[in-house]
Amino acid sequence: MGSAALRCFCYGCLFTSVTWTLLLFIYFNFSEENQGARHVPIKGLEPYNPHPKKIYPRFSRGSFEQSDGSYKGRAAEQMGNHIGDVLDTNGNFSPEMGMIFNEQDQDVRDIGYQKHAFNLLISNRLGYHRDIPDTRDPKCAKRTYPTELPVASVVICFYNEAFSALLRTVHSVLDRTPANLLHEIILVDDNSELDDLKIQLDNYIQENLPNKVKVVRNKHREGLIRGRMVGASHATGDVLVFLDSHCEVNEMWLQPLLAPIKENTKTVVCPVIDIISADTLMYSSSPVVRGGFNWGLHFKWDPVPMSDLGGPDGFTAPFRSPTMAGGLFAMDREYFNTLGQYDSGMDIWGGENLEISFREQYFALRPELRNRDYGDISERVALRNRLKCKSFKWYLDTIYPEMQISGPNAKPQPPVFVNRGQKRPKILQRGRLINMQTNRCLVAQGHPSQKGGLVVAKQCDYNDSDQIWTYNEEHELILSNLLCLDVSETRSSDPPRLMKCHGSGGSQQWVFGKNNRLYQVSVGQCLKLVDSLSHKGYVSMAICDGSSSQQWHMES
Repeated sequence: MGSAALRCFCYGCLFTSVTWTLLLFIYFNFSEENQGARHVPIKGLEPYNPHPKKIYPRFSRGSFEQSDGSYKGRAAEQMGNHIGDVLDTNGNFSPEMGMIFNEQDQDVRDIGYQKHAFNLLISNRLGYHRDIPDTRDPKCAKRTYPTELPVASVVICFYNEAFSALLRTVHSVLDRTPANLLHEIILVDDNSELDDLKIQLDNYIQENLPNKVKVVRNKHREGLIRGRMVGASHATGDVLVFLDSHCEVNEMWLQPLLAPIKENTKTVVCPVIDIISADTLMYSSSPVVRGGFNWGLHFKWDPVPMSDLGGPDGFTAPFRSPTMAGGLFAMDREYFNTLGQYDSGMDIWGGENLEISFREQYFALRPELRNRDYGDISERVALRNRLKCKSFKWYLDTIYPEMQISGPNAKPQPPVFVNRGQKRPKILQRGRLINMQTNRCLVAQGHPSQKGGLVVAKQCDYNDSDQIWTYNEEHELILSNLLCLDVSETRSSDPPRLMKCHGSGGSQQWVFGKNNRLYQVSVGQCLKLVDSLSHKGYVSMAICDGSSSQQWHMES
């Protein structure tokens, strides 16, 4: 009797284990709600596994522009029937260019963020050439520059840079720089590990850019500072222009950098650095700012005092900056060498733009660091003595008076600008957000004022003002004028929630796209009703497949 009971118990355990295994398999492989989780690598939790090259489509005008100027050919092959979804009627890419149509797109996007911290899917679709808005002040377009200017060597250091971003940087320089001013472009590879930055890059440059562009490869990882010094040692132009490996230059970008150096070879010129969104790669203008730092020796941007902009040329005139960003600047090559180049003992980027004199005075403010081992700086001290550098007190009093030492003797500083308050974005649409498959309205699961609350599709109540959404020019969806529809940028499998509006786009940036899709720019996916038959009305983010469950419209 006991052995029979034991056998029944064992068979019962075995049957239960098999049942749970089967149920878990079905859940993790077929559940719509968990579909996106398989494509979201969480940094630090997954080993690095190189993906096959086929997931890196690269679209450039040269590769898929037909004689009639339309973007077809190779792009259509890469994207199948979806090429029309990311092109507008004029053949230009639409705001939906980051839309994810299949698992391959999801892999490209996720790996791009993991390796490069920006949207690689959009970068690859942009290709190597693109038009960007001319963000200059209209008066700048009317300025003239000397016809005889020094020629420039453009130095671009890179390490494991995205192939499409690197080549777009190179082509932007070639496309928007007068040939007589561009002496050469020097690409310094700091011992990159990615395969396409080796033979494939060499072949591309040899076949397409043999005259102006050359690649210098470090045998060992040197870091950004020494990498730039390597590039400068190979340069033969009059002026060194250092650029990052993921930037794009604008119209007439070089002449304003070269002209001041022609007048005075001891002038170091930094450009205005516009903004390219990491999520959408959209190009936008930058405010007029100058470089500064805090007593943690961290670089920061400061507003330009109005007194520096009060001349006859106003905002179009050059202005002095206490420090430079370090990543993008122009400098006479001989003067760069005379000043001792960079400190070759600096291994990590981020402090190369703050000179040795900063650190000397710094000990007065941070005495606890005086006994730290900072290596041999005798060469830099000797350089400072040879150049007869002025004291740091002179620098603070003359160049950066706004940067005062904290304490009872600190001078009160007048405000640099007046905060006039944030401009409220213009409202484009107002109404109920309806799922076209079920005619249900997207509403708060609880109260619309509950931060972090879920949204669900429920029966529309036309007497309930809490179901009204507002869509504005910042592409925000605001429920009942209270909270914004938001998604997690790190876990796209999480359902959308209502969060405080932050005004920074990204996780709260939505686009009403073609075929009534509601596309989330940051995650590249579309809003979907999970189960049209369920009364719970759960919604999620999903790969944009054009299904009826992903179709929404705003009813005024």
